[in-house]
Amino acid sequence: MVAIDNSINPKLLLALIEYQSGYIFSSPDDADPDFPALGNTGYYRQDLYGQLDWAVHRLSEGFYGWLNGDIQEIEFPDGQVYIPPAEINPGSFALAYFFAGFHEREDWEGDLDPASGFPVLYQAMFGDPWEHPAALVPLIPDELNQPVFQLPFEMEVTWALTGGPHPAFEGNGPLAALDFVPPMARAGCYPTGEWVTAVADGLVVRSGQGQVVQDLDGDGREQTGWTVLYLHVGEADRVPAGTFLKAGDKIGHPSCEGGQAFGTHLHLARKYNGVWMAADGAAPFELDGWQAFAGQAPYLGGLTREGQVVTADQFGALCSLISWDCESDLFLLSRISR
Repeated sequence: MVAIDNSINPKLLLALIEYQSGYIFSSPDDADPDFPALGNTGYYRQDLYGQLDWAVHRLSEGFYGWLNGDIQEIEFPDGQVYIPPAEINPGSFALAYFFAGFHEREDWEGDLDPASGFPVLYQAMFGDPWEHPAALVPLIPDELNQPVFQLPFEMEVTWALTGGPHPAFEGNGPLAALDFVPPMARAGCYPTGEWVTAVADGLVVRSGQGQVVQDLDGDGREQTGWTVLYLHVGEADRVPAGTFLKAGDKIGHPSCEGGQAFGTHLHLARKYNGVWMAADGAAPFELDGWQAFAGQAPYLGGLTREGQVVTADQFGALCSLISWDCESDLFLLSRISR
């Protein structure tokens, strides 16, 4: 669950558990029930889920920090700093960044030793880690373009953009997501009859726990090509996995299900080859020509098209409203903020 939700290879998490604690191959008799599975004895949560939650956040911080140029060095607990070679890939940097979070430099070098460290254990458990990635090089092509998307709601209904670019899942990953709220009589987690609709054609590969994931490249896997996450989709009327959707088809109703939420809304994010794609990045998030832009902090920013601007507002102010104009088949602002 942690691997899928956070888009991290479960093999990596299993190998890290074994390397840090030996809990994968050890029996209950020789396991230490008080030792945390990921080895971070200084973290406030020592249970398995808490340690996994810490691990995926640390790995994601390193991966996306290096990928997007926000992190360019590794600092150890004693204050020493290591600047890696420019050609290191984001996955390798993330692993180095993970171990540096609680290991000193000498132990860290042992962790990454290709003859005796973590790489040896990983290969013994799962084979050559470079075999599969070789088929996906480059992971993110230089000239990557997003497919054509439309806004995720029906005609003749006005929604509000309440969240500009912000983390993809539970505060983790890059600023990849946008939030939309349907017309509501009151704020909070209340049911609505409004529909979330598909932004593009594609197969539903996962549906449950408030999430619907749509695969756009037709191979039935969310780890390859473009995929779209629709989060906080309520259980009632939610489209089942295995359904092929055309753009505009109904997916379900927005809700508070599937994660932390203080009000009924839709959280929308994209991945390419399993990588969360920043909304205001090299392949910007576009919905019928409306292009996302980040603000000075997560959840700020908005959407812009041809000089018009929709400004994200958590309270659904007029500057955040957007709806479909049926006569021109264009999404138009109910109110333009400049």
